[in-house]
Amino acid sequence: MHLRKRITITGGCGFLGSHLCDKLTAQGHAVICVDNCFTGTKRNISHLLNSLDFEFLRHDVTFPLYVETDEIYNMACPASPIHYQFDPVQTTKTSVHGAINMLGLAKRVKAKILQASTSEIYGDPEIHPQPENYWGRVNPIGLRSCYDEGKRCAETLFFDYHRQNHLKIKVARIFNTYGPRMHPNDGRVVSNFIVQALKGNPITIYGDGSQTRSFCYVDDLVDGLIRLMNSADSLTGPVNLGNPQEFTILELGEKILELVNSKSKLVFKQLPQDDPKQRKPDISLAESELKWKPSTTLDEGLKPTIAYFDDLLSSTTK
Repeated sequence: MHLRKRITITGGCGFLGSHLCDKLTAQGHAVICVDNCFTGTKRNISHLLNSLDFEFLRHDVTFPLYVETDEIYNMACPASPIHYQFDPVQTTKTSVHGAINMLGLAKRVKAKILQASTSEIYGDPEIHPQPENYWGRVNPIGLRSCYDEGKRCAETLFFDYHRQNHLKIKVARIFNTYGPRMHPNDGRVVSNFIVQALKGNPITIYGDGSQTRSFCYVDDLVDGLIRLMNSADSLTGPVNLGNPQEFTILELGEKILELVNSKSKLVFKQLPQDDPKQRKPDISLAESELKWKPSTTLDEGLKPTIAYFDDLLSSTTK
């Protein structure tokens, strides 16, 4: 049995946050889920609402939060281009003001705090795969900058709070993650392709489909986050968490068509601005320090993800 802790998860109604709520509640911790439900949904945590170990707080992290807590997982921020470009100023505020407010909370109550950072820190990288000591190549004034630069600034704040206030911090750089509870309209490639295939709509591939991504199943990723939080205080990160197995977008489209048994056709469209050509984590630090690496293959992870979207689409069309 783990030592019971009081754990706050911002963005707890979101895709990753809700799976984290599940896992930590199951481990016997008291979990406070904080979310303003801008992109997250209460449906993702509805099964936890009757648990005595679980509390839902509707709150926007751009405003200060006052709770008693031992640990904070700062997961709050729209994470897909469609959502973070909808209100780019608010996206930057969520990353920057949200980080300041959660770090302030951690400082007041002497809590350990983990930042859910992102592979977008690396921008469109010149180094492949990307190690943590690579500083990245990010456009500071592009359409994706509100997210990329917001997350970069949040990392700066975490390390400055650590140096200035001796705060216990952890920074995880999360690479493409997929699984049940992804938002069906978030514009991410896995959810896009699955929804299009299930509906029999054309599968839209941007560019020629040769750009690569690495896809990590949500259960593996959540395990990595918890291992990082529970690691020695000297390991602040940043630590890459993701699956180093690389697939082209075209390969992913073809695999989903096959698993769904869909008659959808592949169609090719123009590549959006600042879309990275390749994205693959170097996870040697996570492997050596956390004894962590993903164990779920793409085929194994896609099956429950497809089943989730199939249920979701059939329940909304009734």
